[in-house]
Amino acid sequence: ELHLDIYIERMKREYQVETTVGEPQVAYRETVTREVQFSYTHKKQTGGSGQYAKLGGVMRPMPEDSEEKIYRFVDNVVGGKIPREYIPSCDNGFRQALDRGVLIGFPVVGIEMEVNDGAAHAVDSSDMAFQIAARAAFKETMPKAAPVILEPIMKVAVETPEEFQGAIQGGLVRRRGNIINSESSMGNSVIEAHVPLATMFGYSTELRSNSQGKAEYTMEFAKYEPVPRNIQDELIKKYAGNRKG
Repeated sequence: ELHLDIYIERMKREYQVETTVGEPQVAYRETVTREVQFSYTHKKQTGGSGQYAKLGGVMRPMPEDSEEKIYRFVDNVVGGKIPREYIPSCDNGFRQALDRGVLIGFPVVGIEMEVNDGAAHAVDSSDMAFQIAARAAFKETMPKAAPVILEPIMKVAVETPEEFQGAIQGGLVRRRGNIINSESSMGNSVIEAHVPLATMFGYSTELRSNSQGKAEYTMEFAKYEPVPRNIQDELIKKYAGNRKG
């Protein structure tokens, strides 16, 4: 962040270039928390052959013991209700829909899509028709499955002289941090905390002022967790405003 500040200042001073500066974009994710059944029919009739695809099944959160963490497709279609050649089309359509969630447009993770019913037309069904039906079924069902926004949680380790420990811990807690460990030795303290990435912007400056420039920190990705409800509402409102703009 300090490097960025210097470059921005140089651009203004040396090149007379005004800059618009904002916080970096946090890599949010979206997921669902409830199991919901779906049934969707895609039907389009134009001059020649039309498009027809019907599929039904279940959208659910990924089981916790699953090796897959992003997406899993379950084929439980029996009796040829959907011809075998169109089963991969359903899978592909769902995969395409994962790219943009319904809350703030971020990728969807931790979701299982089961297809167990459907229908096809001898003339009008096609690979594309089933892909379209799968994408539309996903977008229609996800809002009903109690979707939530996930945010990246960082493992932050701060090394500081002991006299600044209280102020630094307080600063991390104000940033929605959860202190997970604190050790002191030889006049120095090491504080470990899990802190949302969204609240860590500008932390370098705060840490310098809280420790007279004597503390330093490292940060690495730890996990994704649901954002608090009030922050989710703010993110959704901001996303809706940007789309209108």
